[in-house]
Amino acid sequence: MSEFIYAPPPGAPRILHLDDDLLVADKDSGLLSVPGRGEDRADCLIARLREEYPEVLLVHRLDLDTSGVIIFALTQQAQAHLGRQFEERKTQKRYIARVQGHPEEQKGQVDLPLGVDWPNRPRQMVDTVNGRPSQTDWRVLRHEGDTTRMALKPLTGRSHQLRVHMLAMGHPILGDPLYATGAALDYPRLMLHAEELRLRHPRTGAQMTFRSTAPF
Repeated sequence: MSEFIYAPPPGAPRILHLDDDLLVADKDSGLLSVPGRGEDRADCLIARLREEYPEVLLVHRLDLDTSGVIIFALTQQAQAHLGRQFEERKTQKRYIARVQGHPEEQKGQVDLPLGVDWPNRPRQMVDTVNGRPSQTDWRVLRHEGDTTRMALKPLTGRSHQLRVHMLAMGHPILGDPLYATGAALDYPRLMLHAEELRLRHPRTGAQMTFRSTAPF
């Protein structure tokens, strides 16, 4: 694997929703959610947002290579409320992915515990001894040549969960720099997009749905 060079895409963040309590953005693939280690990785989505909204607070993250819907809080109360929704699995997330090959079934669930692949960090792996429980619902949307477009719903929020679960199925996500090999790696980006996020508004309790169309 070649040495990683962080070269985030330029441009101001796209705002999907903004009110007194929360900000919802559409993250680009290749942009960190929060600063990484080193000055060369200081540019990130939350830093760009704080140029206009200095009160922005972190709620959750998307992987560097994943694009799509991500929510931030604008008050500490909203941050705490939203954080509890994620921790208690009261949010609903839907991702769009393109994977290598064609799954034999049209839908199913991957239920495999995940843990850190310590010698190969930041890679994760299926770990039936020490791994944390992890479940992903999946559904085939359509075949595209020798690849498949799928809808993925993580029921847990483990690091790299969707990427490792698809790999374990034998259908790695296309363009994945950590888990794809051969022809599946030969794509310009990770074909994984956070398409939809549903949660309750931290102030009003109203059910809200935020969406972003997959750019691939």
